[in-house]
Amino acid sequence: MNNTAPTFARQDNLKFFRTLNSRVNNYFKENNIQKTGNWKLHLKAVILFAVFLTPYFLILTLEMPFWLMLLLSIVMGVGMAGVGMNVMHDGNHGSYSNKSWINKFMGGTIYVLAGNVYNWQVQHNVLHHTYTNIPGHDEDLDAGRIIRFTEHAEWHRFHRFQHYYSVFLYGLLTFNWALTTDFKQMRNYLKRKLSYGEPKNPKILWTTLIITKMIYVSIWIVLPILIGITWWKVLIGFFAMHYTAGLILSIVFQLAHVVDHTTNPTPNDLGEMDNTWAIHQLYTTTNFAPKNAIVNWYTGGLNHQIEHHIFPNISHIHYGKIAKIVKETAKECNLPYYEYKTMRSAVIAHFKHLRDLGMKPELSV
Repeated sequence: MNNTAPTFARQDNLKFFRTLNSRVNNYFKENNIQKTGNWKLHLKAVILFAVFLTPYFLILTLEMPFWLMLLLSIVMGVGMAGVGMNVMHDGNHGSYSNKSWINKFMGGTIYVLAGNVYNWQVQHNVLHHTYTNIPGHDEDLDAGRIIRFTEHAEWHRFHRFQHYYSVFLYGLLTFNWALTTDFKQMRNYLKRKLSYGEPKNPKILWTTLIITKMIYVSIWIVLPILIGITWWKVLIGFFAMHYTAGLILSIVFQLAHVVDHTTNPTPNDLGEMDNTWAIHQLYTTTNFAPKNAIVNWYTGGLNHQIEHHIFPNISHIHYGKIAKIVKETAKECNLPYYEYKTMRSAVIAHFKHLRDLGMKPELSV
């Protein structure tokens, strides 16, 4: 991972972001609405937490066959991913509510999803949102050697099959959070002195990480075993929940940035990028299924990834409305606005892109 941060161009002749920001602000002002969440988001949070936690309490309190326990674990995974995309995500971006303590509380729900607030805010809010799709800076592009997400990554012979095996690895995302990723990230980020907002005391961060992991394991593994559920059933159910959530989250994240339309620009020898930050987002991000009500609701507006990247502090419940403004402004400025009309077309595009990167070693920088 490159420690020298790129710098974006300070201005462009098109004045894209200045115009867009003015129009979006006028939209909220003219309609007399806040940029944060409203009752629709609060109701969604209740529903998704119910989907996530109700099966857990049913497993703890009722006698049931293993197949039903496994099915409920999968349902928990669906709810877990939904909470992450809708509640935790908005909370950690400060867009769930206009009250900071509510945002902090909702952002903290990542602890029941096996993650860590500090790590998430650094990786997602700082590295991903600032240096979107820039190899060596956006950690979302870093899958080690096992998956080649960009032409900048070294090619290996086994990458020829990555469009087949990658989907099986995607499901391990949150399972890795629970076991190893958070410890590795915290060590790395503290060493690099990275933070989101005011720097935190390393001792407090490490203590928080260890205590929350212990509580997490106690709730999801130790407690079910103590009340009499066979240990191997608990572990299989735990894995099924995480695998379901990880698969959903990984695919949703990849559809927005790892497809054939999006680019992976790199800085010049002086560490300078060609475009301003906002225009950079247009070249590195794509929307998918923007008119699909179910996808819109469940993914927390992450299918409107362009709007989210340009306005991360606006709640996702508004993205459908401001998307038209963003699209029209980009068109006026002769800038790209990438989108796939359906979820299916975006999924196909992603795995086709993986196949191209795996089958063609000549696609390298």
